[in-house]
Formats: sequence, C-alpha cells, structure tokens
Amino acid sequence: MPYLTSTPASTAHTSLRTGFGVPGYAHPLVAPMEWAELTRPGTPLHWVVLDVAGGPGAHPDPHCLQAAGRLRNAGVRVLGHLDTVYGARARAELLADAQRYREWYQVDGFLLDRCPTGRAELPAVRRTVAALRALGGTTHIVLGHGTHPHPGYAENADQLVTFSGPWSDYRWSQADEWTADYPPDRFCHFVHGVPRGHLDEALRIARWQGAATIYFTDRTDHGGRVDPWESMPGYWDDIVSRIGTGVSE
Repeated sequence: MPYLTSTPASTAHTSLRTGFGVPGYAHPLVAPMEWAELTRPGTPLHWVVLDVAGGPGAHPDPHCLQAAGRLRNAGVRVLGHLDTVYGARARAELLADAQRYREWYQVDGFLLDRCPTGRAELPAVRRTVAALRALGGTTHIVLGHGTHPHPGYAENADQLVTFSGPWSDYRWSQADEWTADYPPDRFCHFVHGVPRGHLDEALRIARWQGAATIYFTDRTDHGGRVDPWESMPGYWDDIVSRIGTGVSE
C-alpha cells in the first residue's frame, strides 16, 4: 500500500505517543458535551482550538471563557483560531485577533488556518509567525496547510497540518520525502469520514507517515456544506481507548 512505502520504516517505530489535536468544536452552547468530554482525565490531548466566531469575536464570550479555562486548568493547551485566507488577510488584522485571544482567553498559541503552501508566500508567513511569538509568553504555532507545503515552512512553526480532508483521499495518501527529516511531533493529520471499521488502518497510516497529532472523525463535510469537526465522532470513546493503549504496527 502507498502509505507503507512513502516513509522510512524507522519513522513508524517511534516511541512518541500519538494524541489529539482538536480542530475546534462548535460553540460551547451548541456542543456542551463535547467541550466537557475534553477535560476527562487521561484523554490524550495535544491541544484544542478555540474558534469563538470565525476568530475571537467582538467581545469576550463567557461560555468560551469557561470552556477555555477548564481546559487550561486540566493542563490542556488551548490555541486561538486565525484564518489567513491563504495569505490574503492583512497581518495587522491577524495580530489584532491574536491579541484579543491572548487578553480574553489566555490562549497558549494559534492555529493559522488556510495557511499558504508555496515558497513565494513563505517570507510573509515567517514575519507573521515572528510577530505572533513577539506577543509574549509561550506561543505554540500550528500552520494549517491541509497538505504538504514547501519544506521551508517546517522551520517557522512548531507543527504543520500536512493533511486535512476525507478518508477516501487519506487512505491512499503519501508523505512527502522531506518530512522524514523531522520527528512525528512536527506533523498533524485531520481526517473526516473515517468509518469505525477502519480506525486501526487510519492510525497505522498516521504512524507510518510520521504524524503524532491526529484527529479522526466519522462526521463528513457533506460535499463541503458543513464543518465535519464541529461535533465529536460517534466512536470517541473507542479511539481514545485505542490511542491510550497503542495500536500494533
């Protein structure tokens, strides 16, 4: 199978623990059970994205404040959602949103969604990331490309999202060769429409491709009409158990 040959075998046998990067559930008023479930002790979470209203919103939201506070009190890293619109959004707007996230929700970093992938856009993204880090504190930066970008992006962030899409594409995907030069904790995969019966296969693909942060769900985007990440997968307990105990290679 393609994913078994796209990355050197040594990458598959890492001792690094796989965990979840949650792309962002619906508002806590709409998805209260999802947000509450994330604070369950022992859940292997690397981070959770807080998207209040396509960003931090116009004013502090008490429900989001409570949800973010509970996660941070549980030791879970919370990231603010910043939409770069593939590089078209002004840096000043991104930084203003980032500052509001910092002041209102005390976030630990940011997911730069719809991040550019090309070499030409790399300098602008580098400057944006530097400005975000200059806001102070520990800043975990995830670049949400959704596909493999130019290799230079790996030097400008803590993690890259190198796959975001449906299971029908993921099961035949391959990792770019340059990713083998980095440890698995640098890469994230978000996959929707994963059937329960294929969870083990999906986890093996992530491990063979060298991605330690994952989010798999049986929800689908219905042809791009809905957000597949806004609710918890129907097999949440099952996948938490599988990641917690490990899956044989």
